[in-house]
Order: sequence, then structure tokens, then C-alpha cells
Amino acid sequence: MDIIAPPRQRRKEARPAELTAAALELFVEKGFAGTRLEDVAARAGVSKGTLYLYFDSKEALFKAVVQEGILPVLEKGAGMVDSFTGSSADLLRGLILEWWTRIGSTSLGGVPKLMISEAGNFPALATYYHDNVITRSRELMRRVLQRGIATGEFRTVDVETAIDVIFAPVLLLLIWRYSLGACCGVAHDPAAYLQTHLDLTLNGLAAEGSAP
Repeated sequence: MDIIAPPRQRRKEARPAELTAAALELFVEKGFAGTRLEDVAARAGVSKGTLYLYFDSKEALFKAVVQEGILPVLEKGAGMVDSFTGSSADLLRGLILEWWTRIGSTSLGGVPKLMISEAGNFPALATYYHDNVITRSRELMRRVLQRGIATGEFRTVDVETAIDVIFAPVLLLLIWRYSLGACCGVAHDPAAYLQTHLDLTLNGLAAEGSAP
């Protein structure tokens, strides 16, 4: 006979994920400073004491959100860059669209705006985010640009500056979504926005005689 685990045991195993999900919602809604651990526990439907069994601080909760939600996407992106055999234009397009699907279009998309607004008050947290998310994201894009330049598909550009220019419109789309877009009823169509951004970017990068 199959042994069915009691409901209490199944819930206990799910609690860390429930807590990070609740923390993400509250971080995006209220900001890091405005979120209290008791609020996270209440949102997850557990006691504050239960929360402390898994996380001893808001900082630990935030790091767990990044580790569980964002870092796997970057790891998948690194694998994509390692194994991709198509054009660098298709690789760049795939990375941006995959990032939007798995992060930008979800609640995780509120994390970049959260860090922009809270970095000055929580420098240690900002450093963690920079080292684990921004630095790794830049490395992925750096590899794509260098790949395209090396094969002659992309023209020679200042790679570090190009990385900033490529990421900036995507960041603006997120900031707008969680600021003016949320309160003023003026929202962009992400699909059309990203398609236009990629069209301009890839045509700007294309070497003479090379179609993006």
C-alpha cells in the first residue's frame, strides 16, 4: 500500500517556498523597508516563530528570493550561451525574451525597481544584488557581444557601454510598470516594446552587409 504523508508534513516541506513567495509580494508592494517579518508570516499563513525556523532576517528572505527566482534564470542563460549554435543576433534576442518571460513579466520584475529605490538605505543588500545579479547579467551579454564581433556579425563597439545601452530600455519598461504604469493607467505593450527595442539594437549592432 502507498503511504500518504499527512497534510501537516506536506505543508511543512512547502513552507520555505511559501515564505519567499509572500516576501516577494510584500517587497514589491511595500518596499524592503516597509515590509515586516510578521507581515510576511501573515501573508504566508504561518506564525512569526515558524518563519524564524527558516529565515532569521529580512535580508535572508531577500537573498532567498534572488537565489530561488533570479539566479536559476541566469544559470539557464549561461548554459544557452555555452551551447548555442545559431547567430549571435538570435542568441541576444533569445536571452532578452527568456529573461522577460521568466522574470520581467512576473512579480520578480519588481526586484530591480526595489533595488534602485532601496540601495542607498541598504548598501549591503545592494552589493549582494550587484555581485550576484547585475555582474552575472553583464557577463552574459558581454559574451554575446564579443561572440558576434568575433564572427563579424556585429560591428566593433564599446562592449561595456553597449551592455548598458541594451539593458537600459528593458529596465525602464520594468520601472514604468511598477511606478507610473501602476497608478496612471498608462502601460506599454511589452511584446511590442521589446520587439522594437530588439529591432533597433540588432540593426545598430549589425556589421555592414550583415542582416540581423
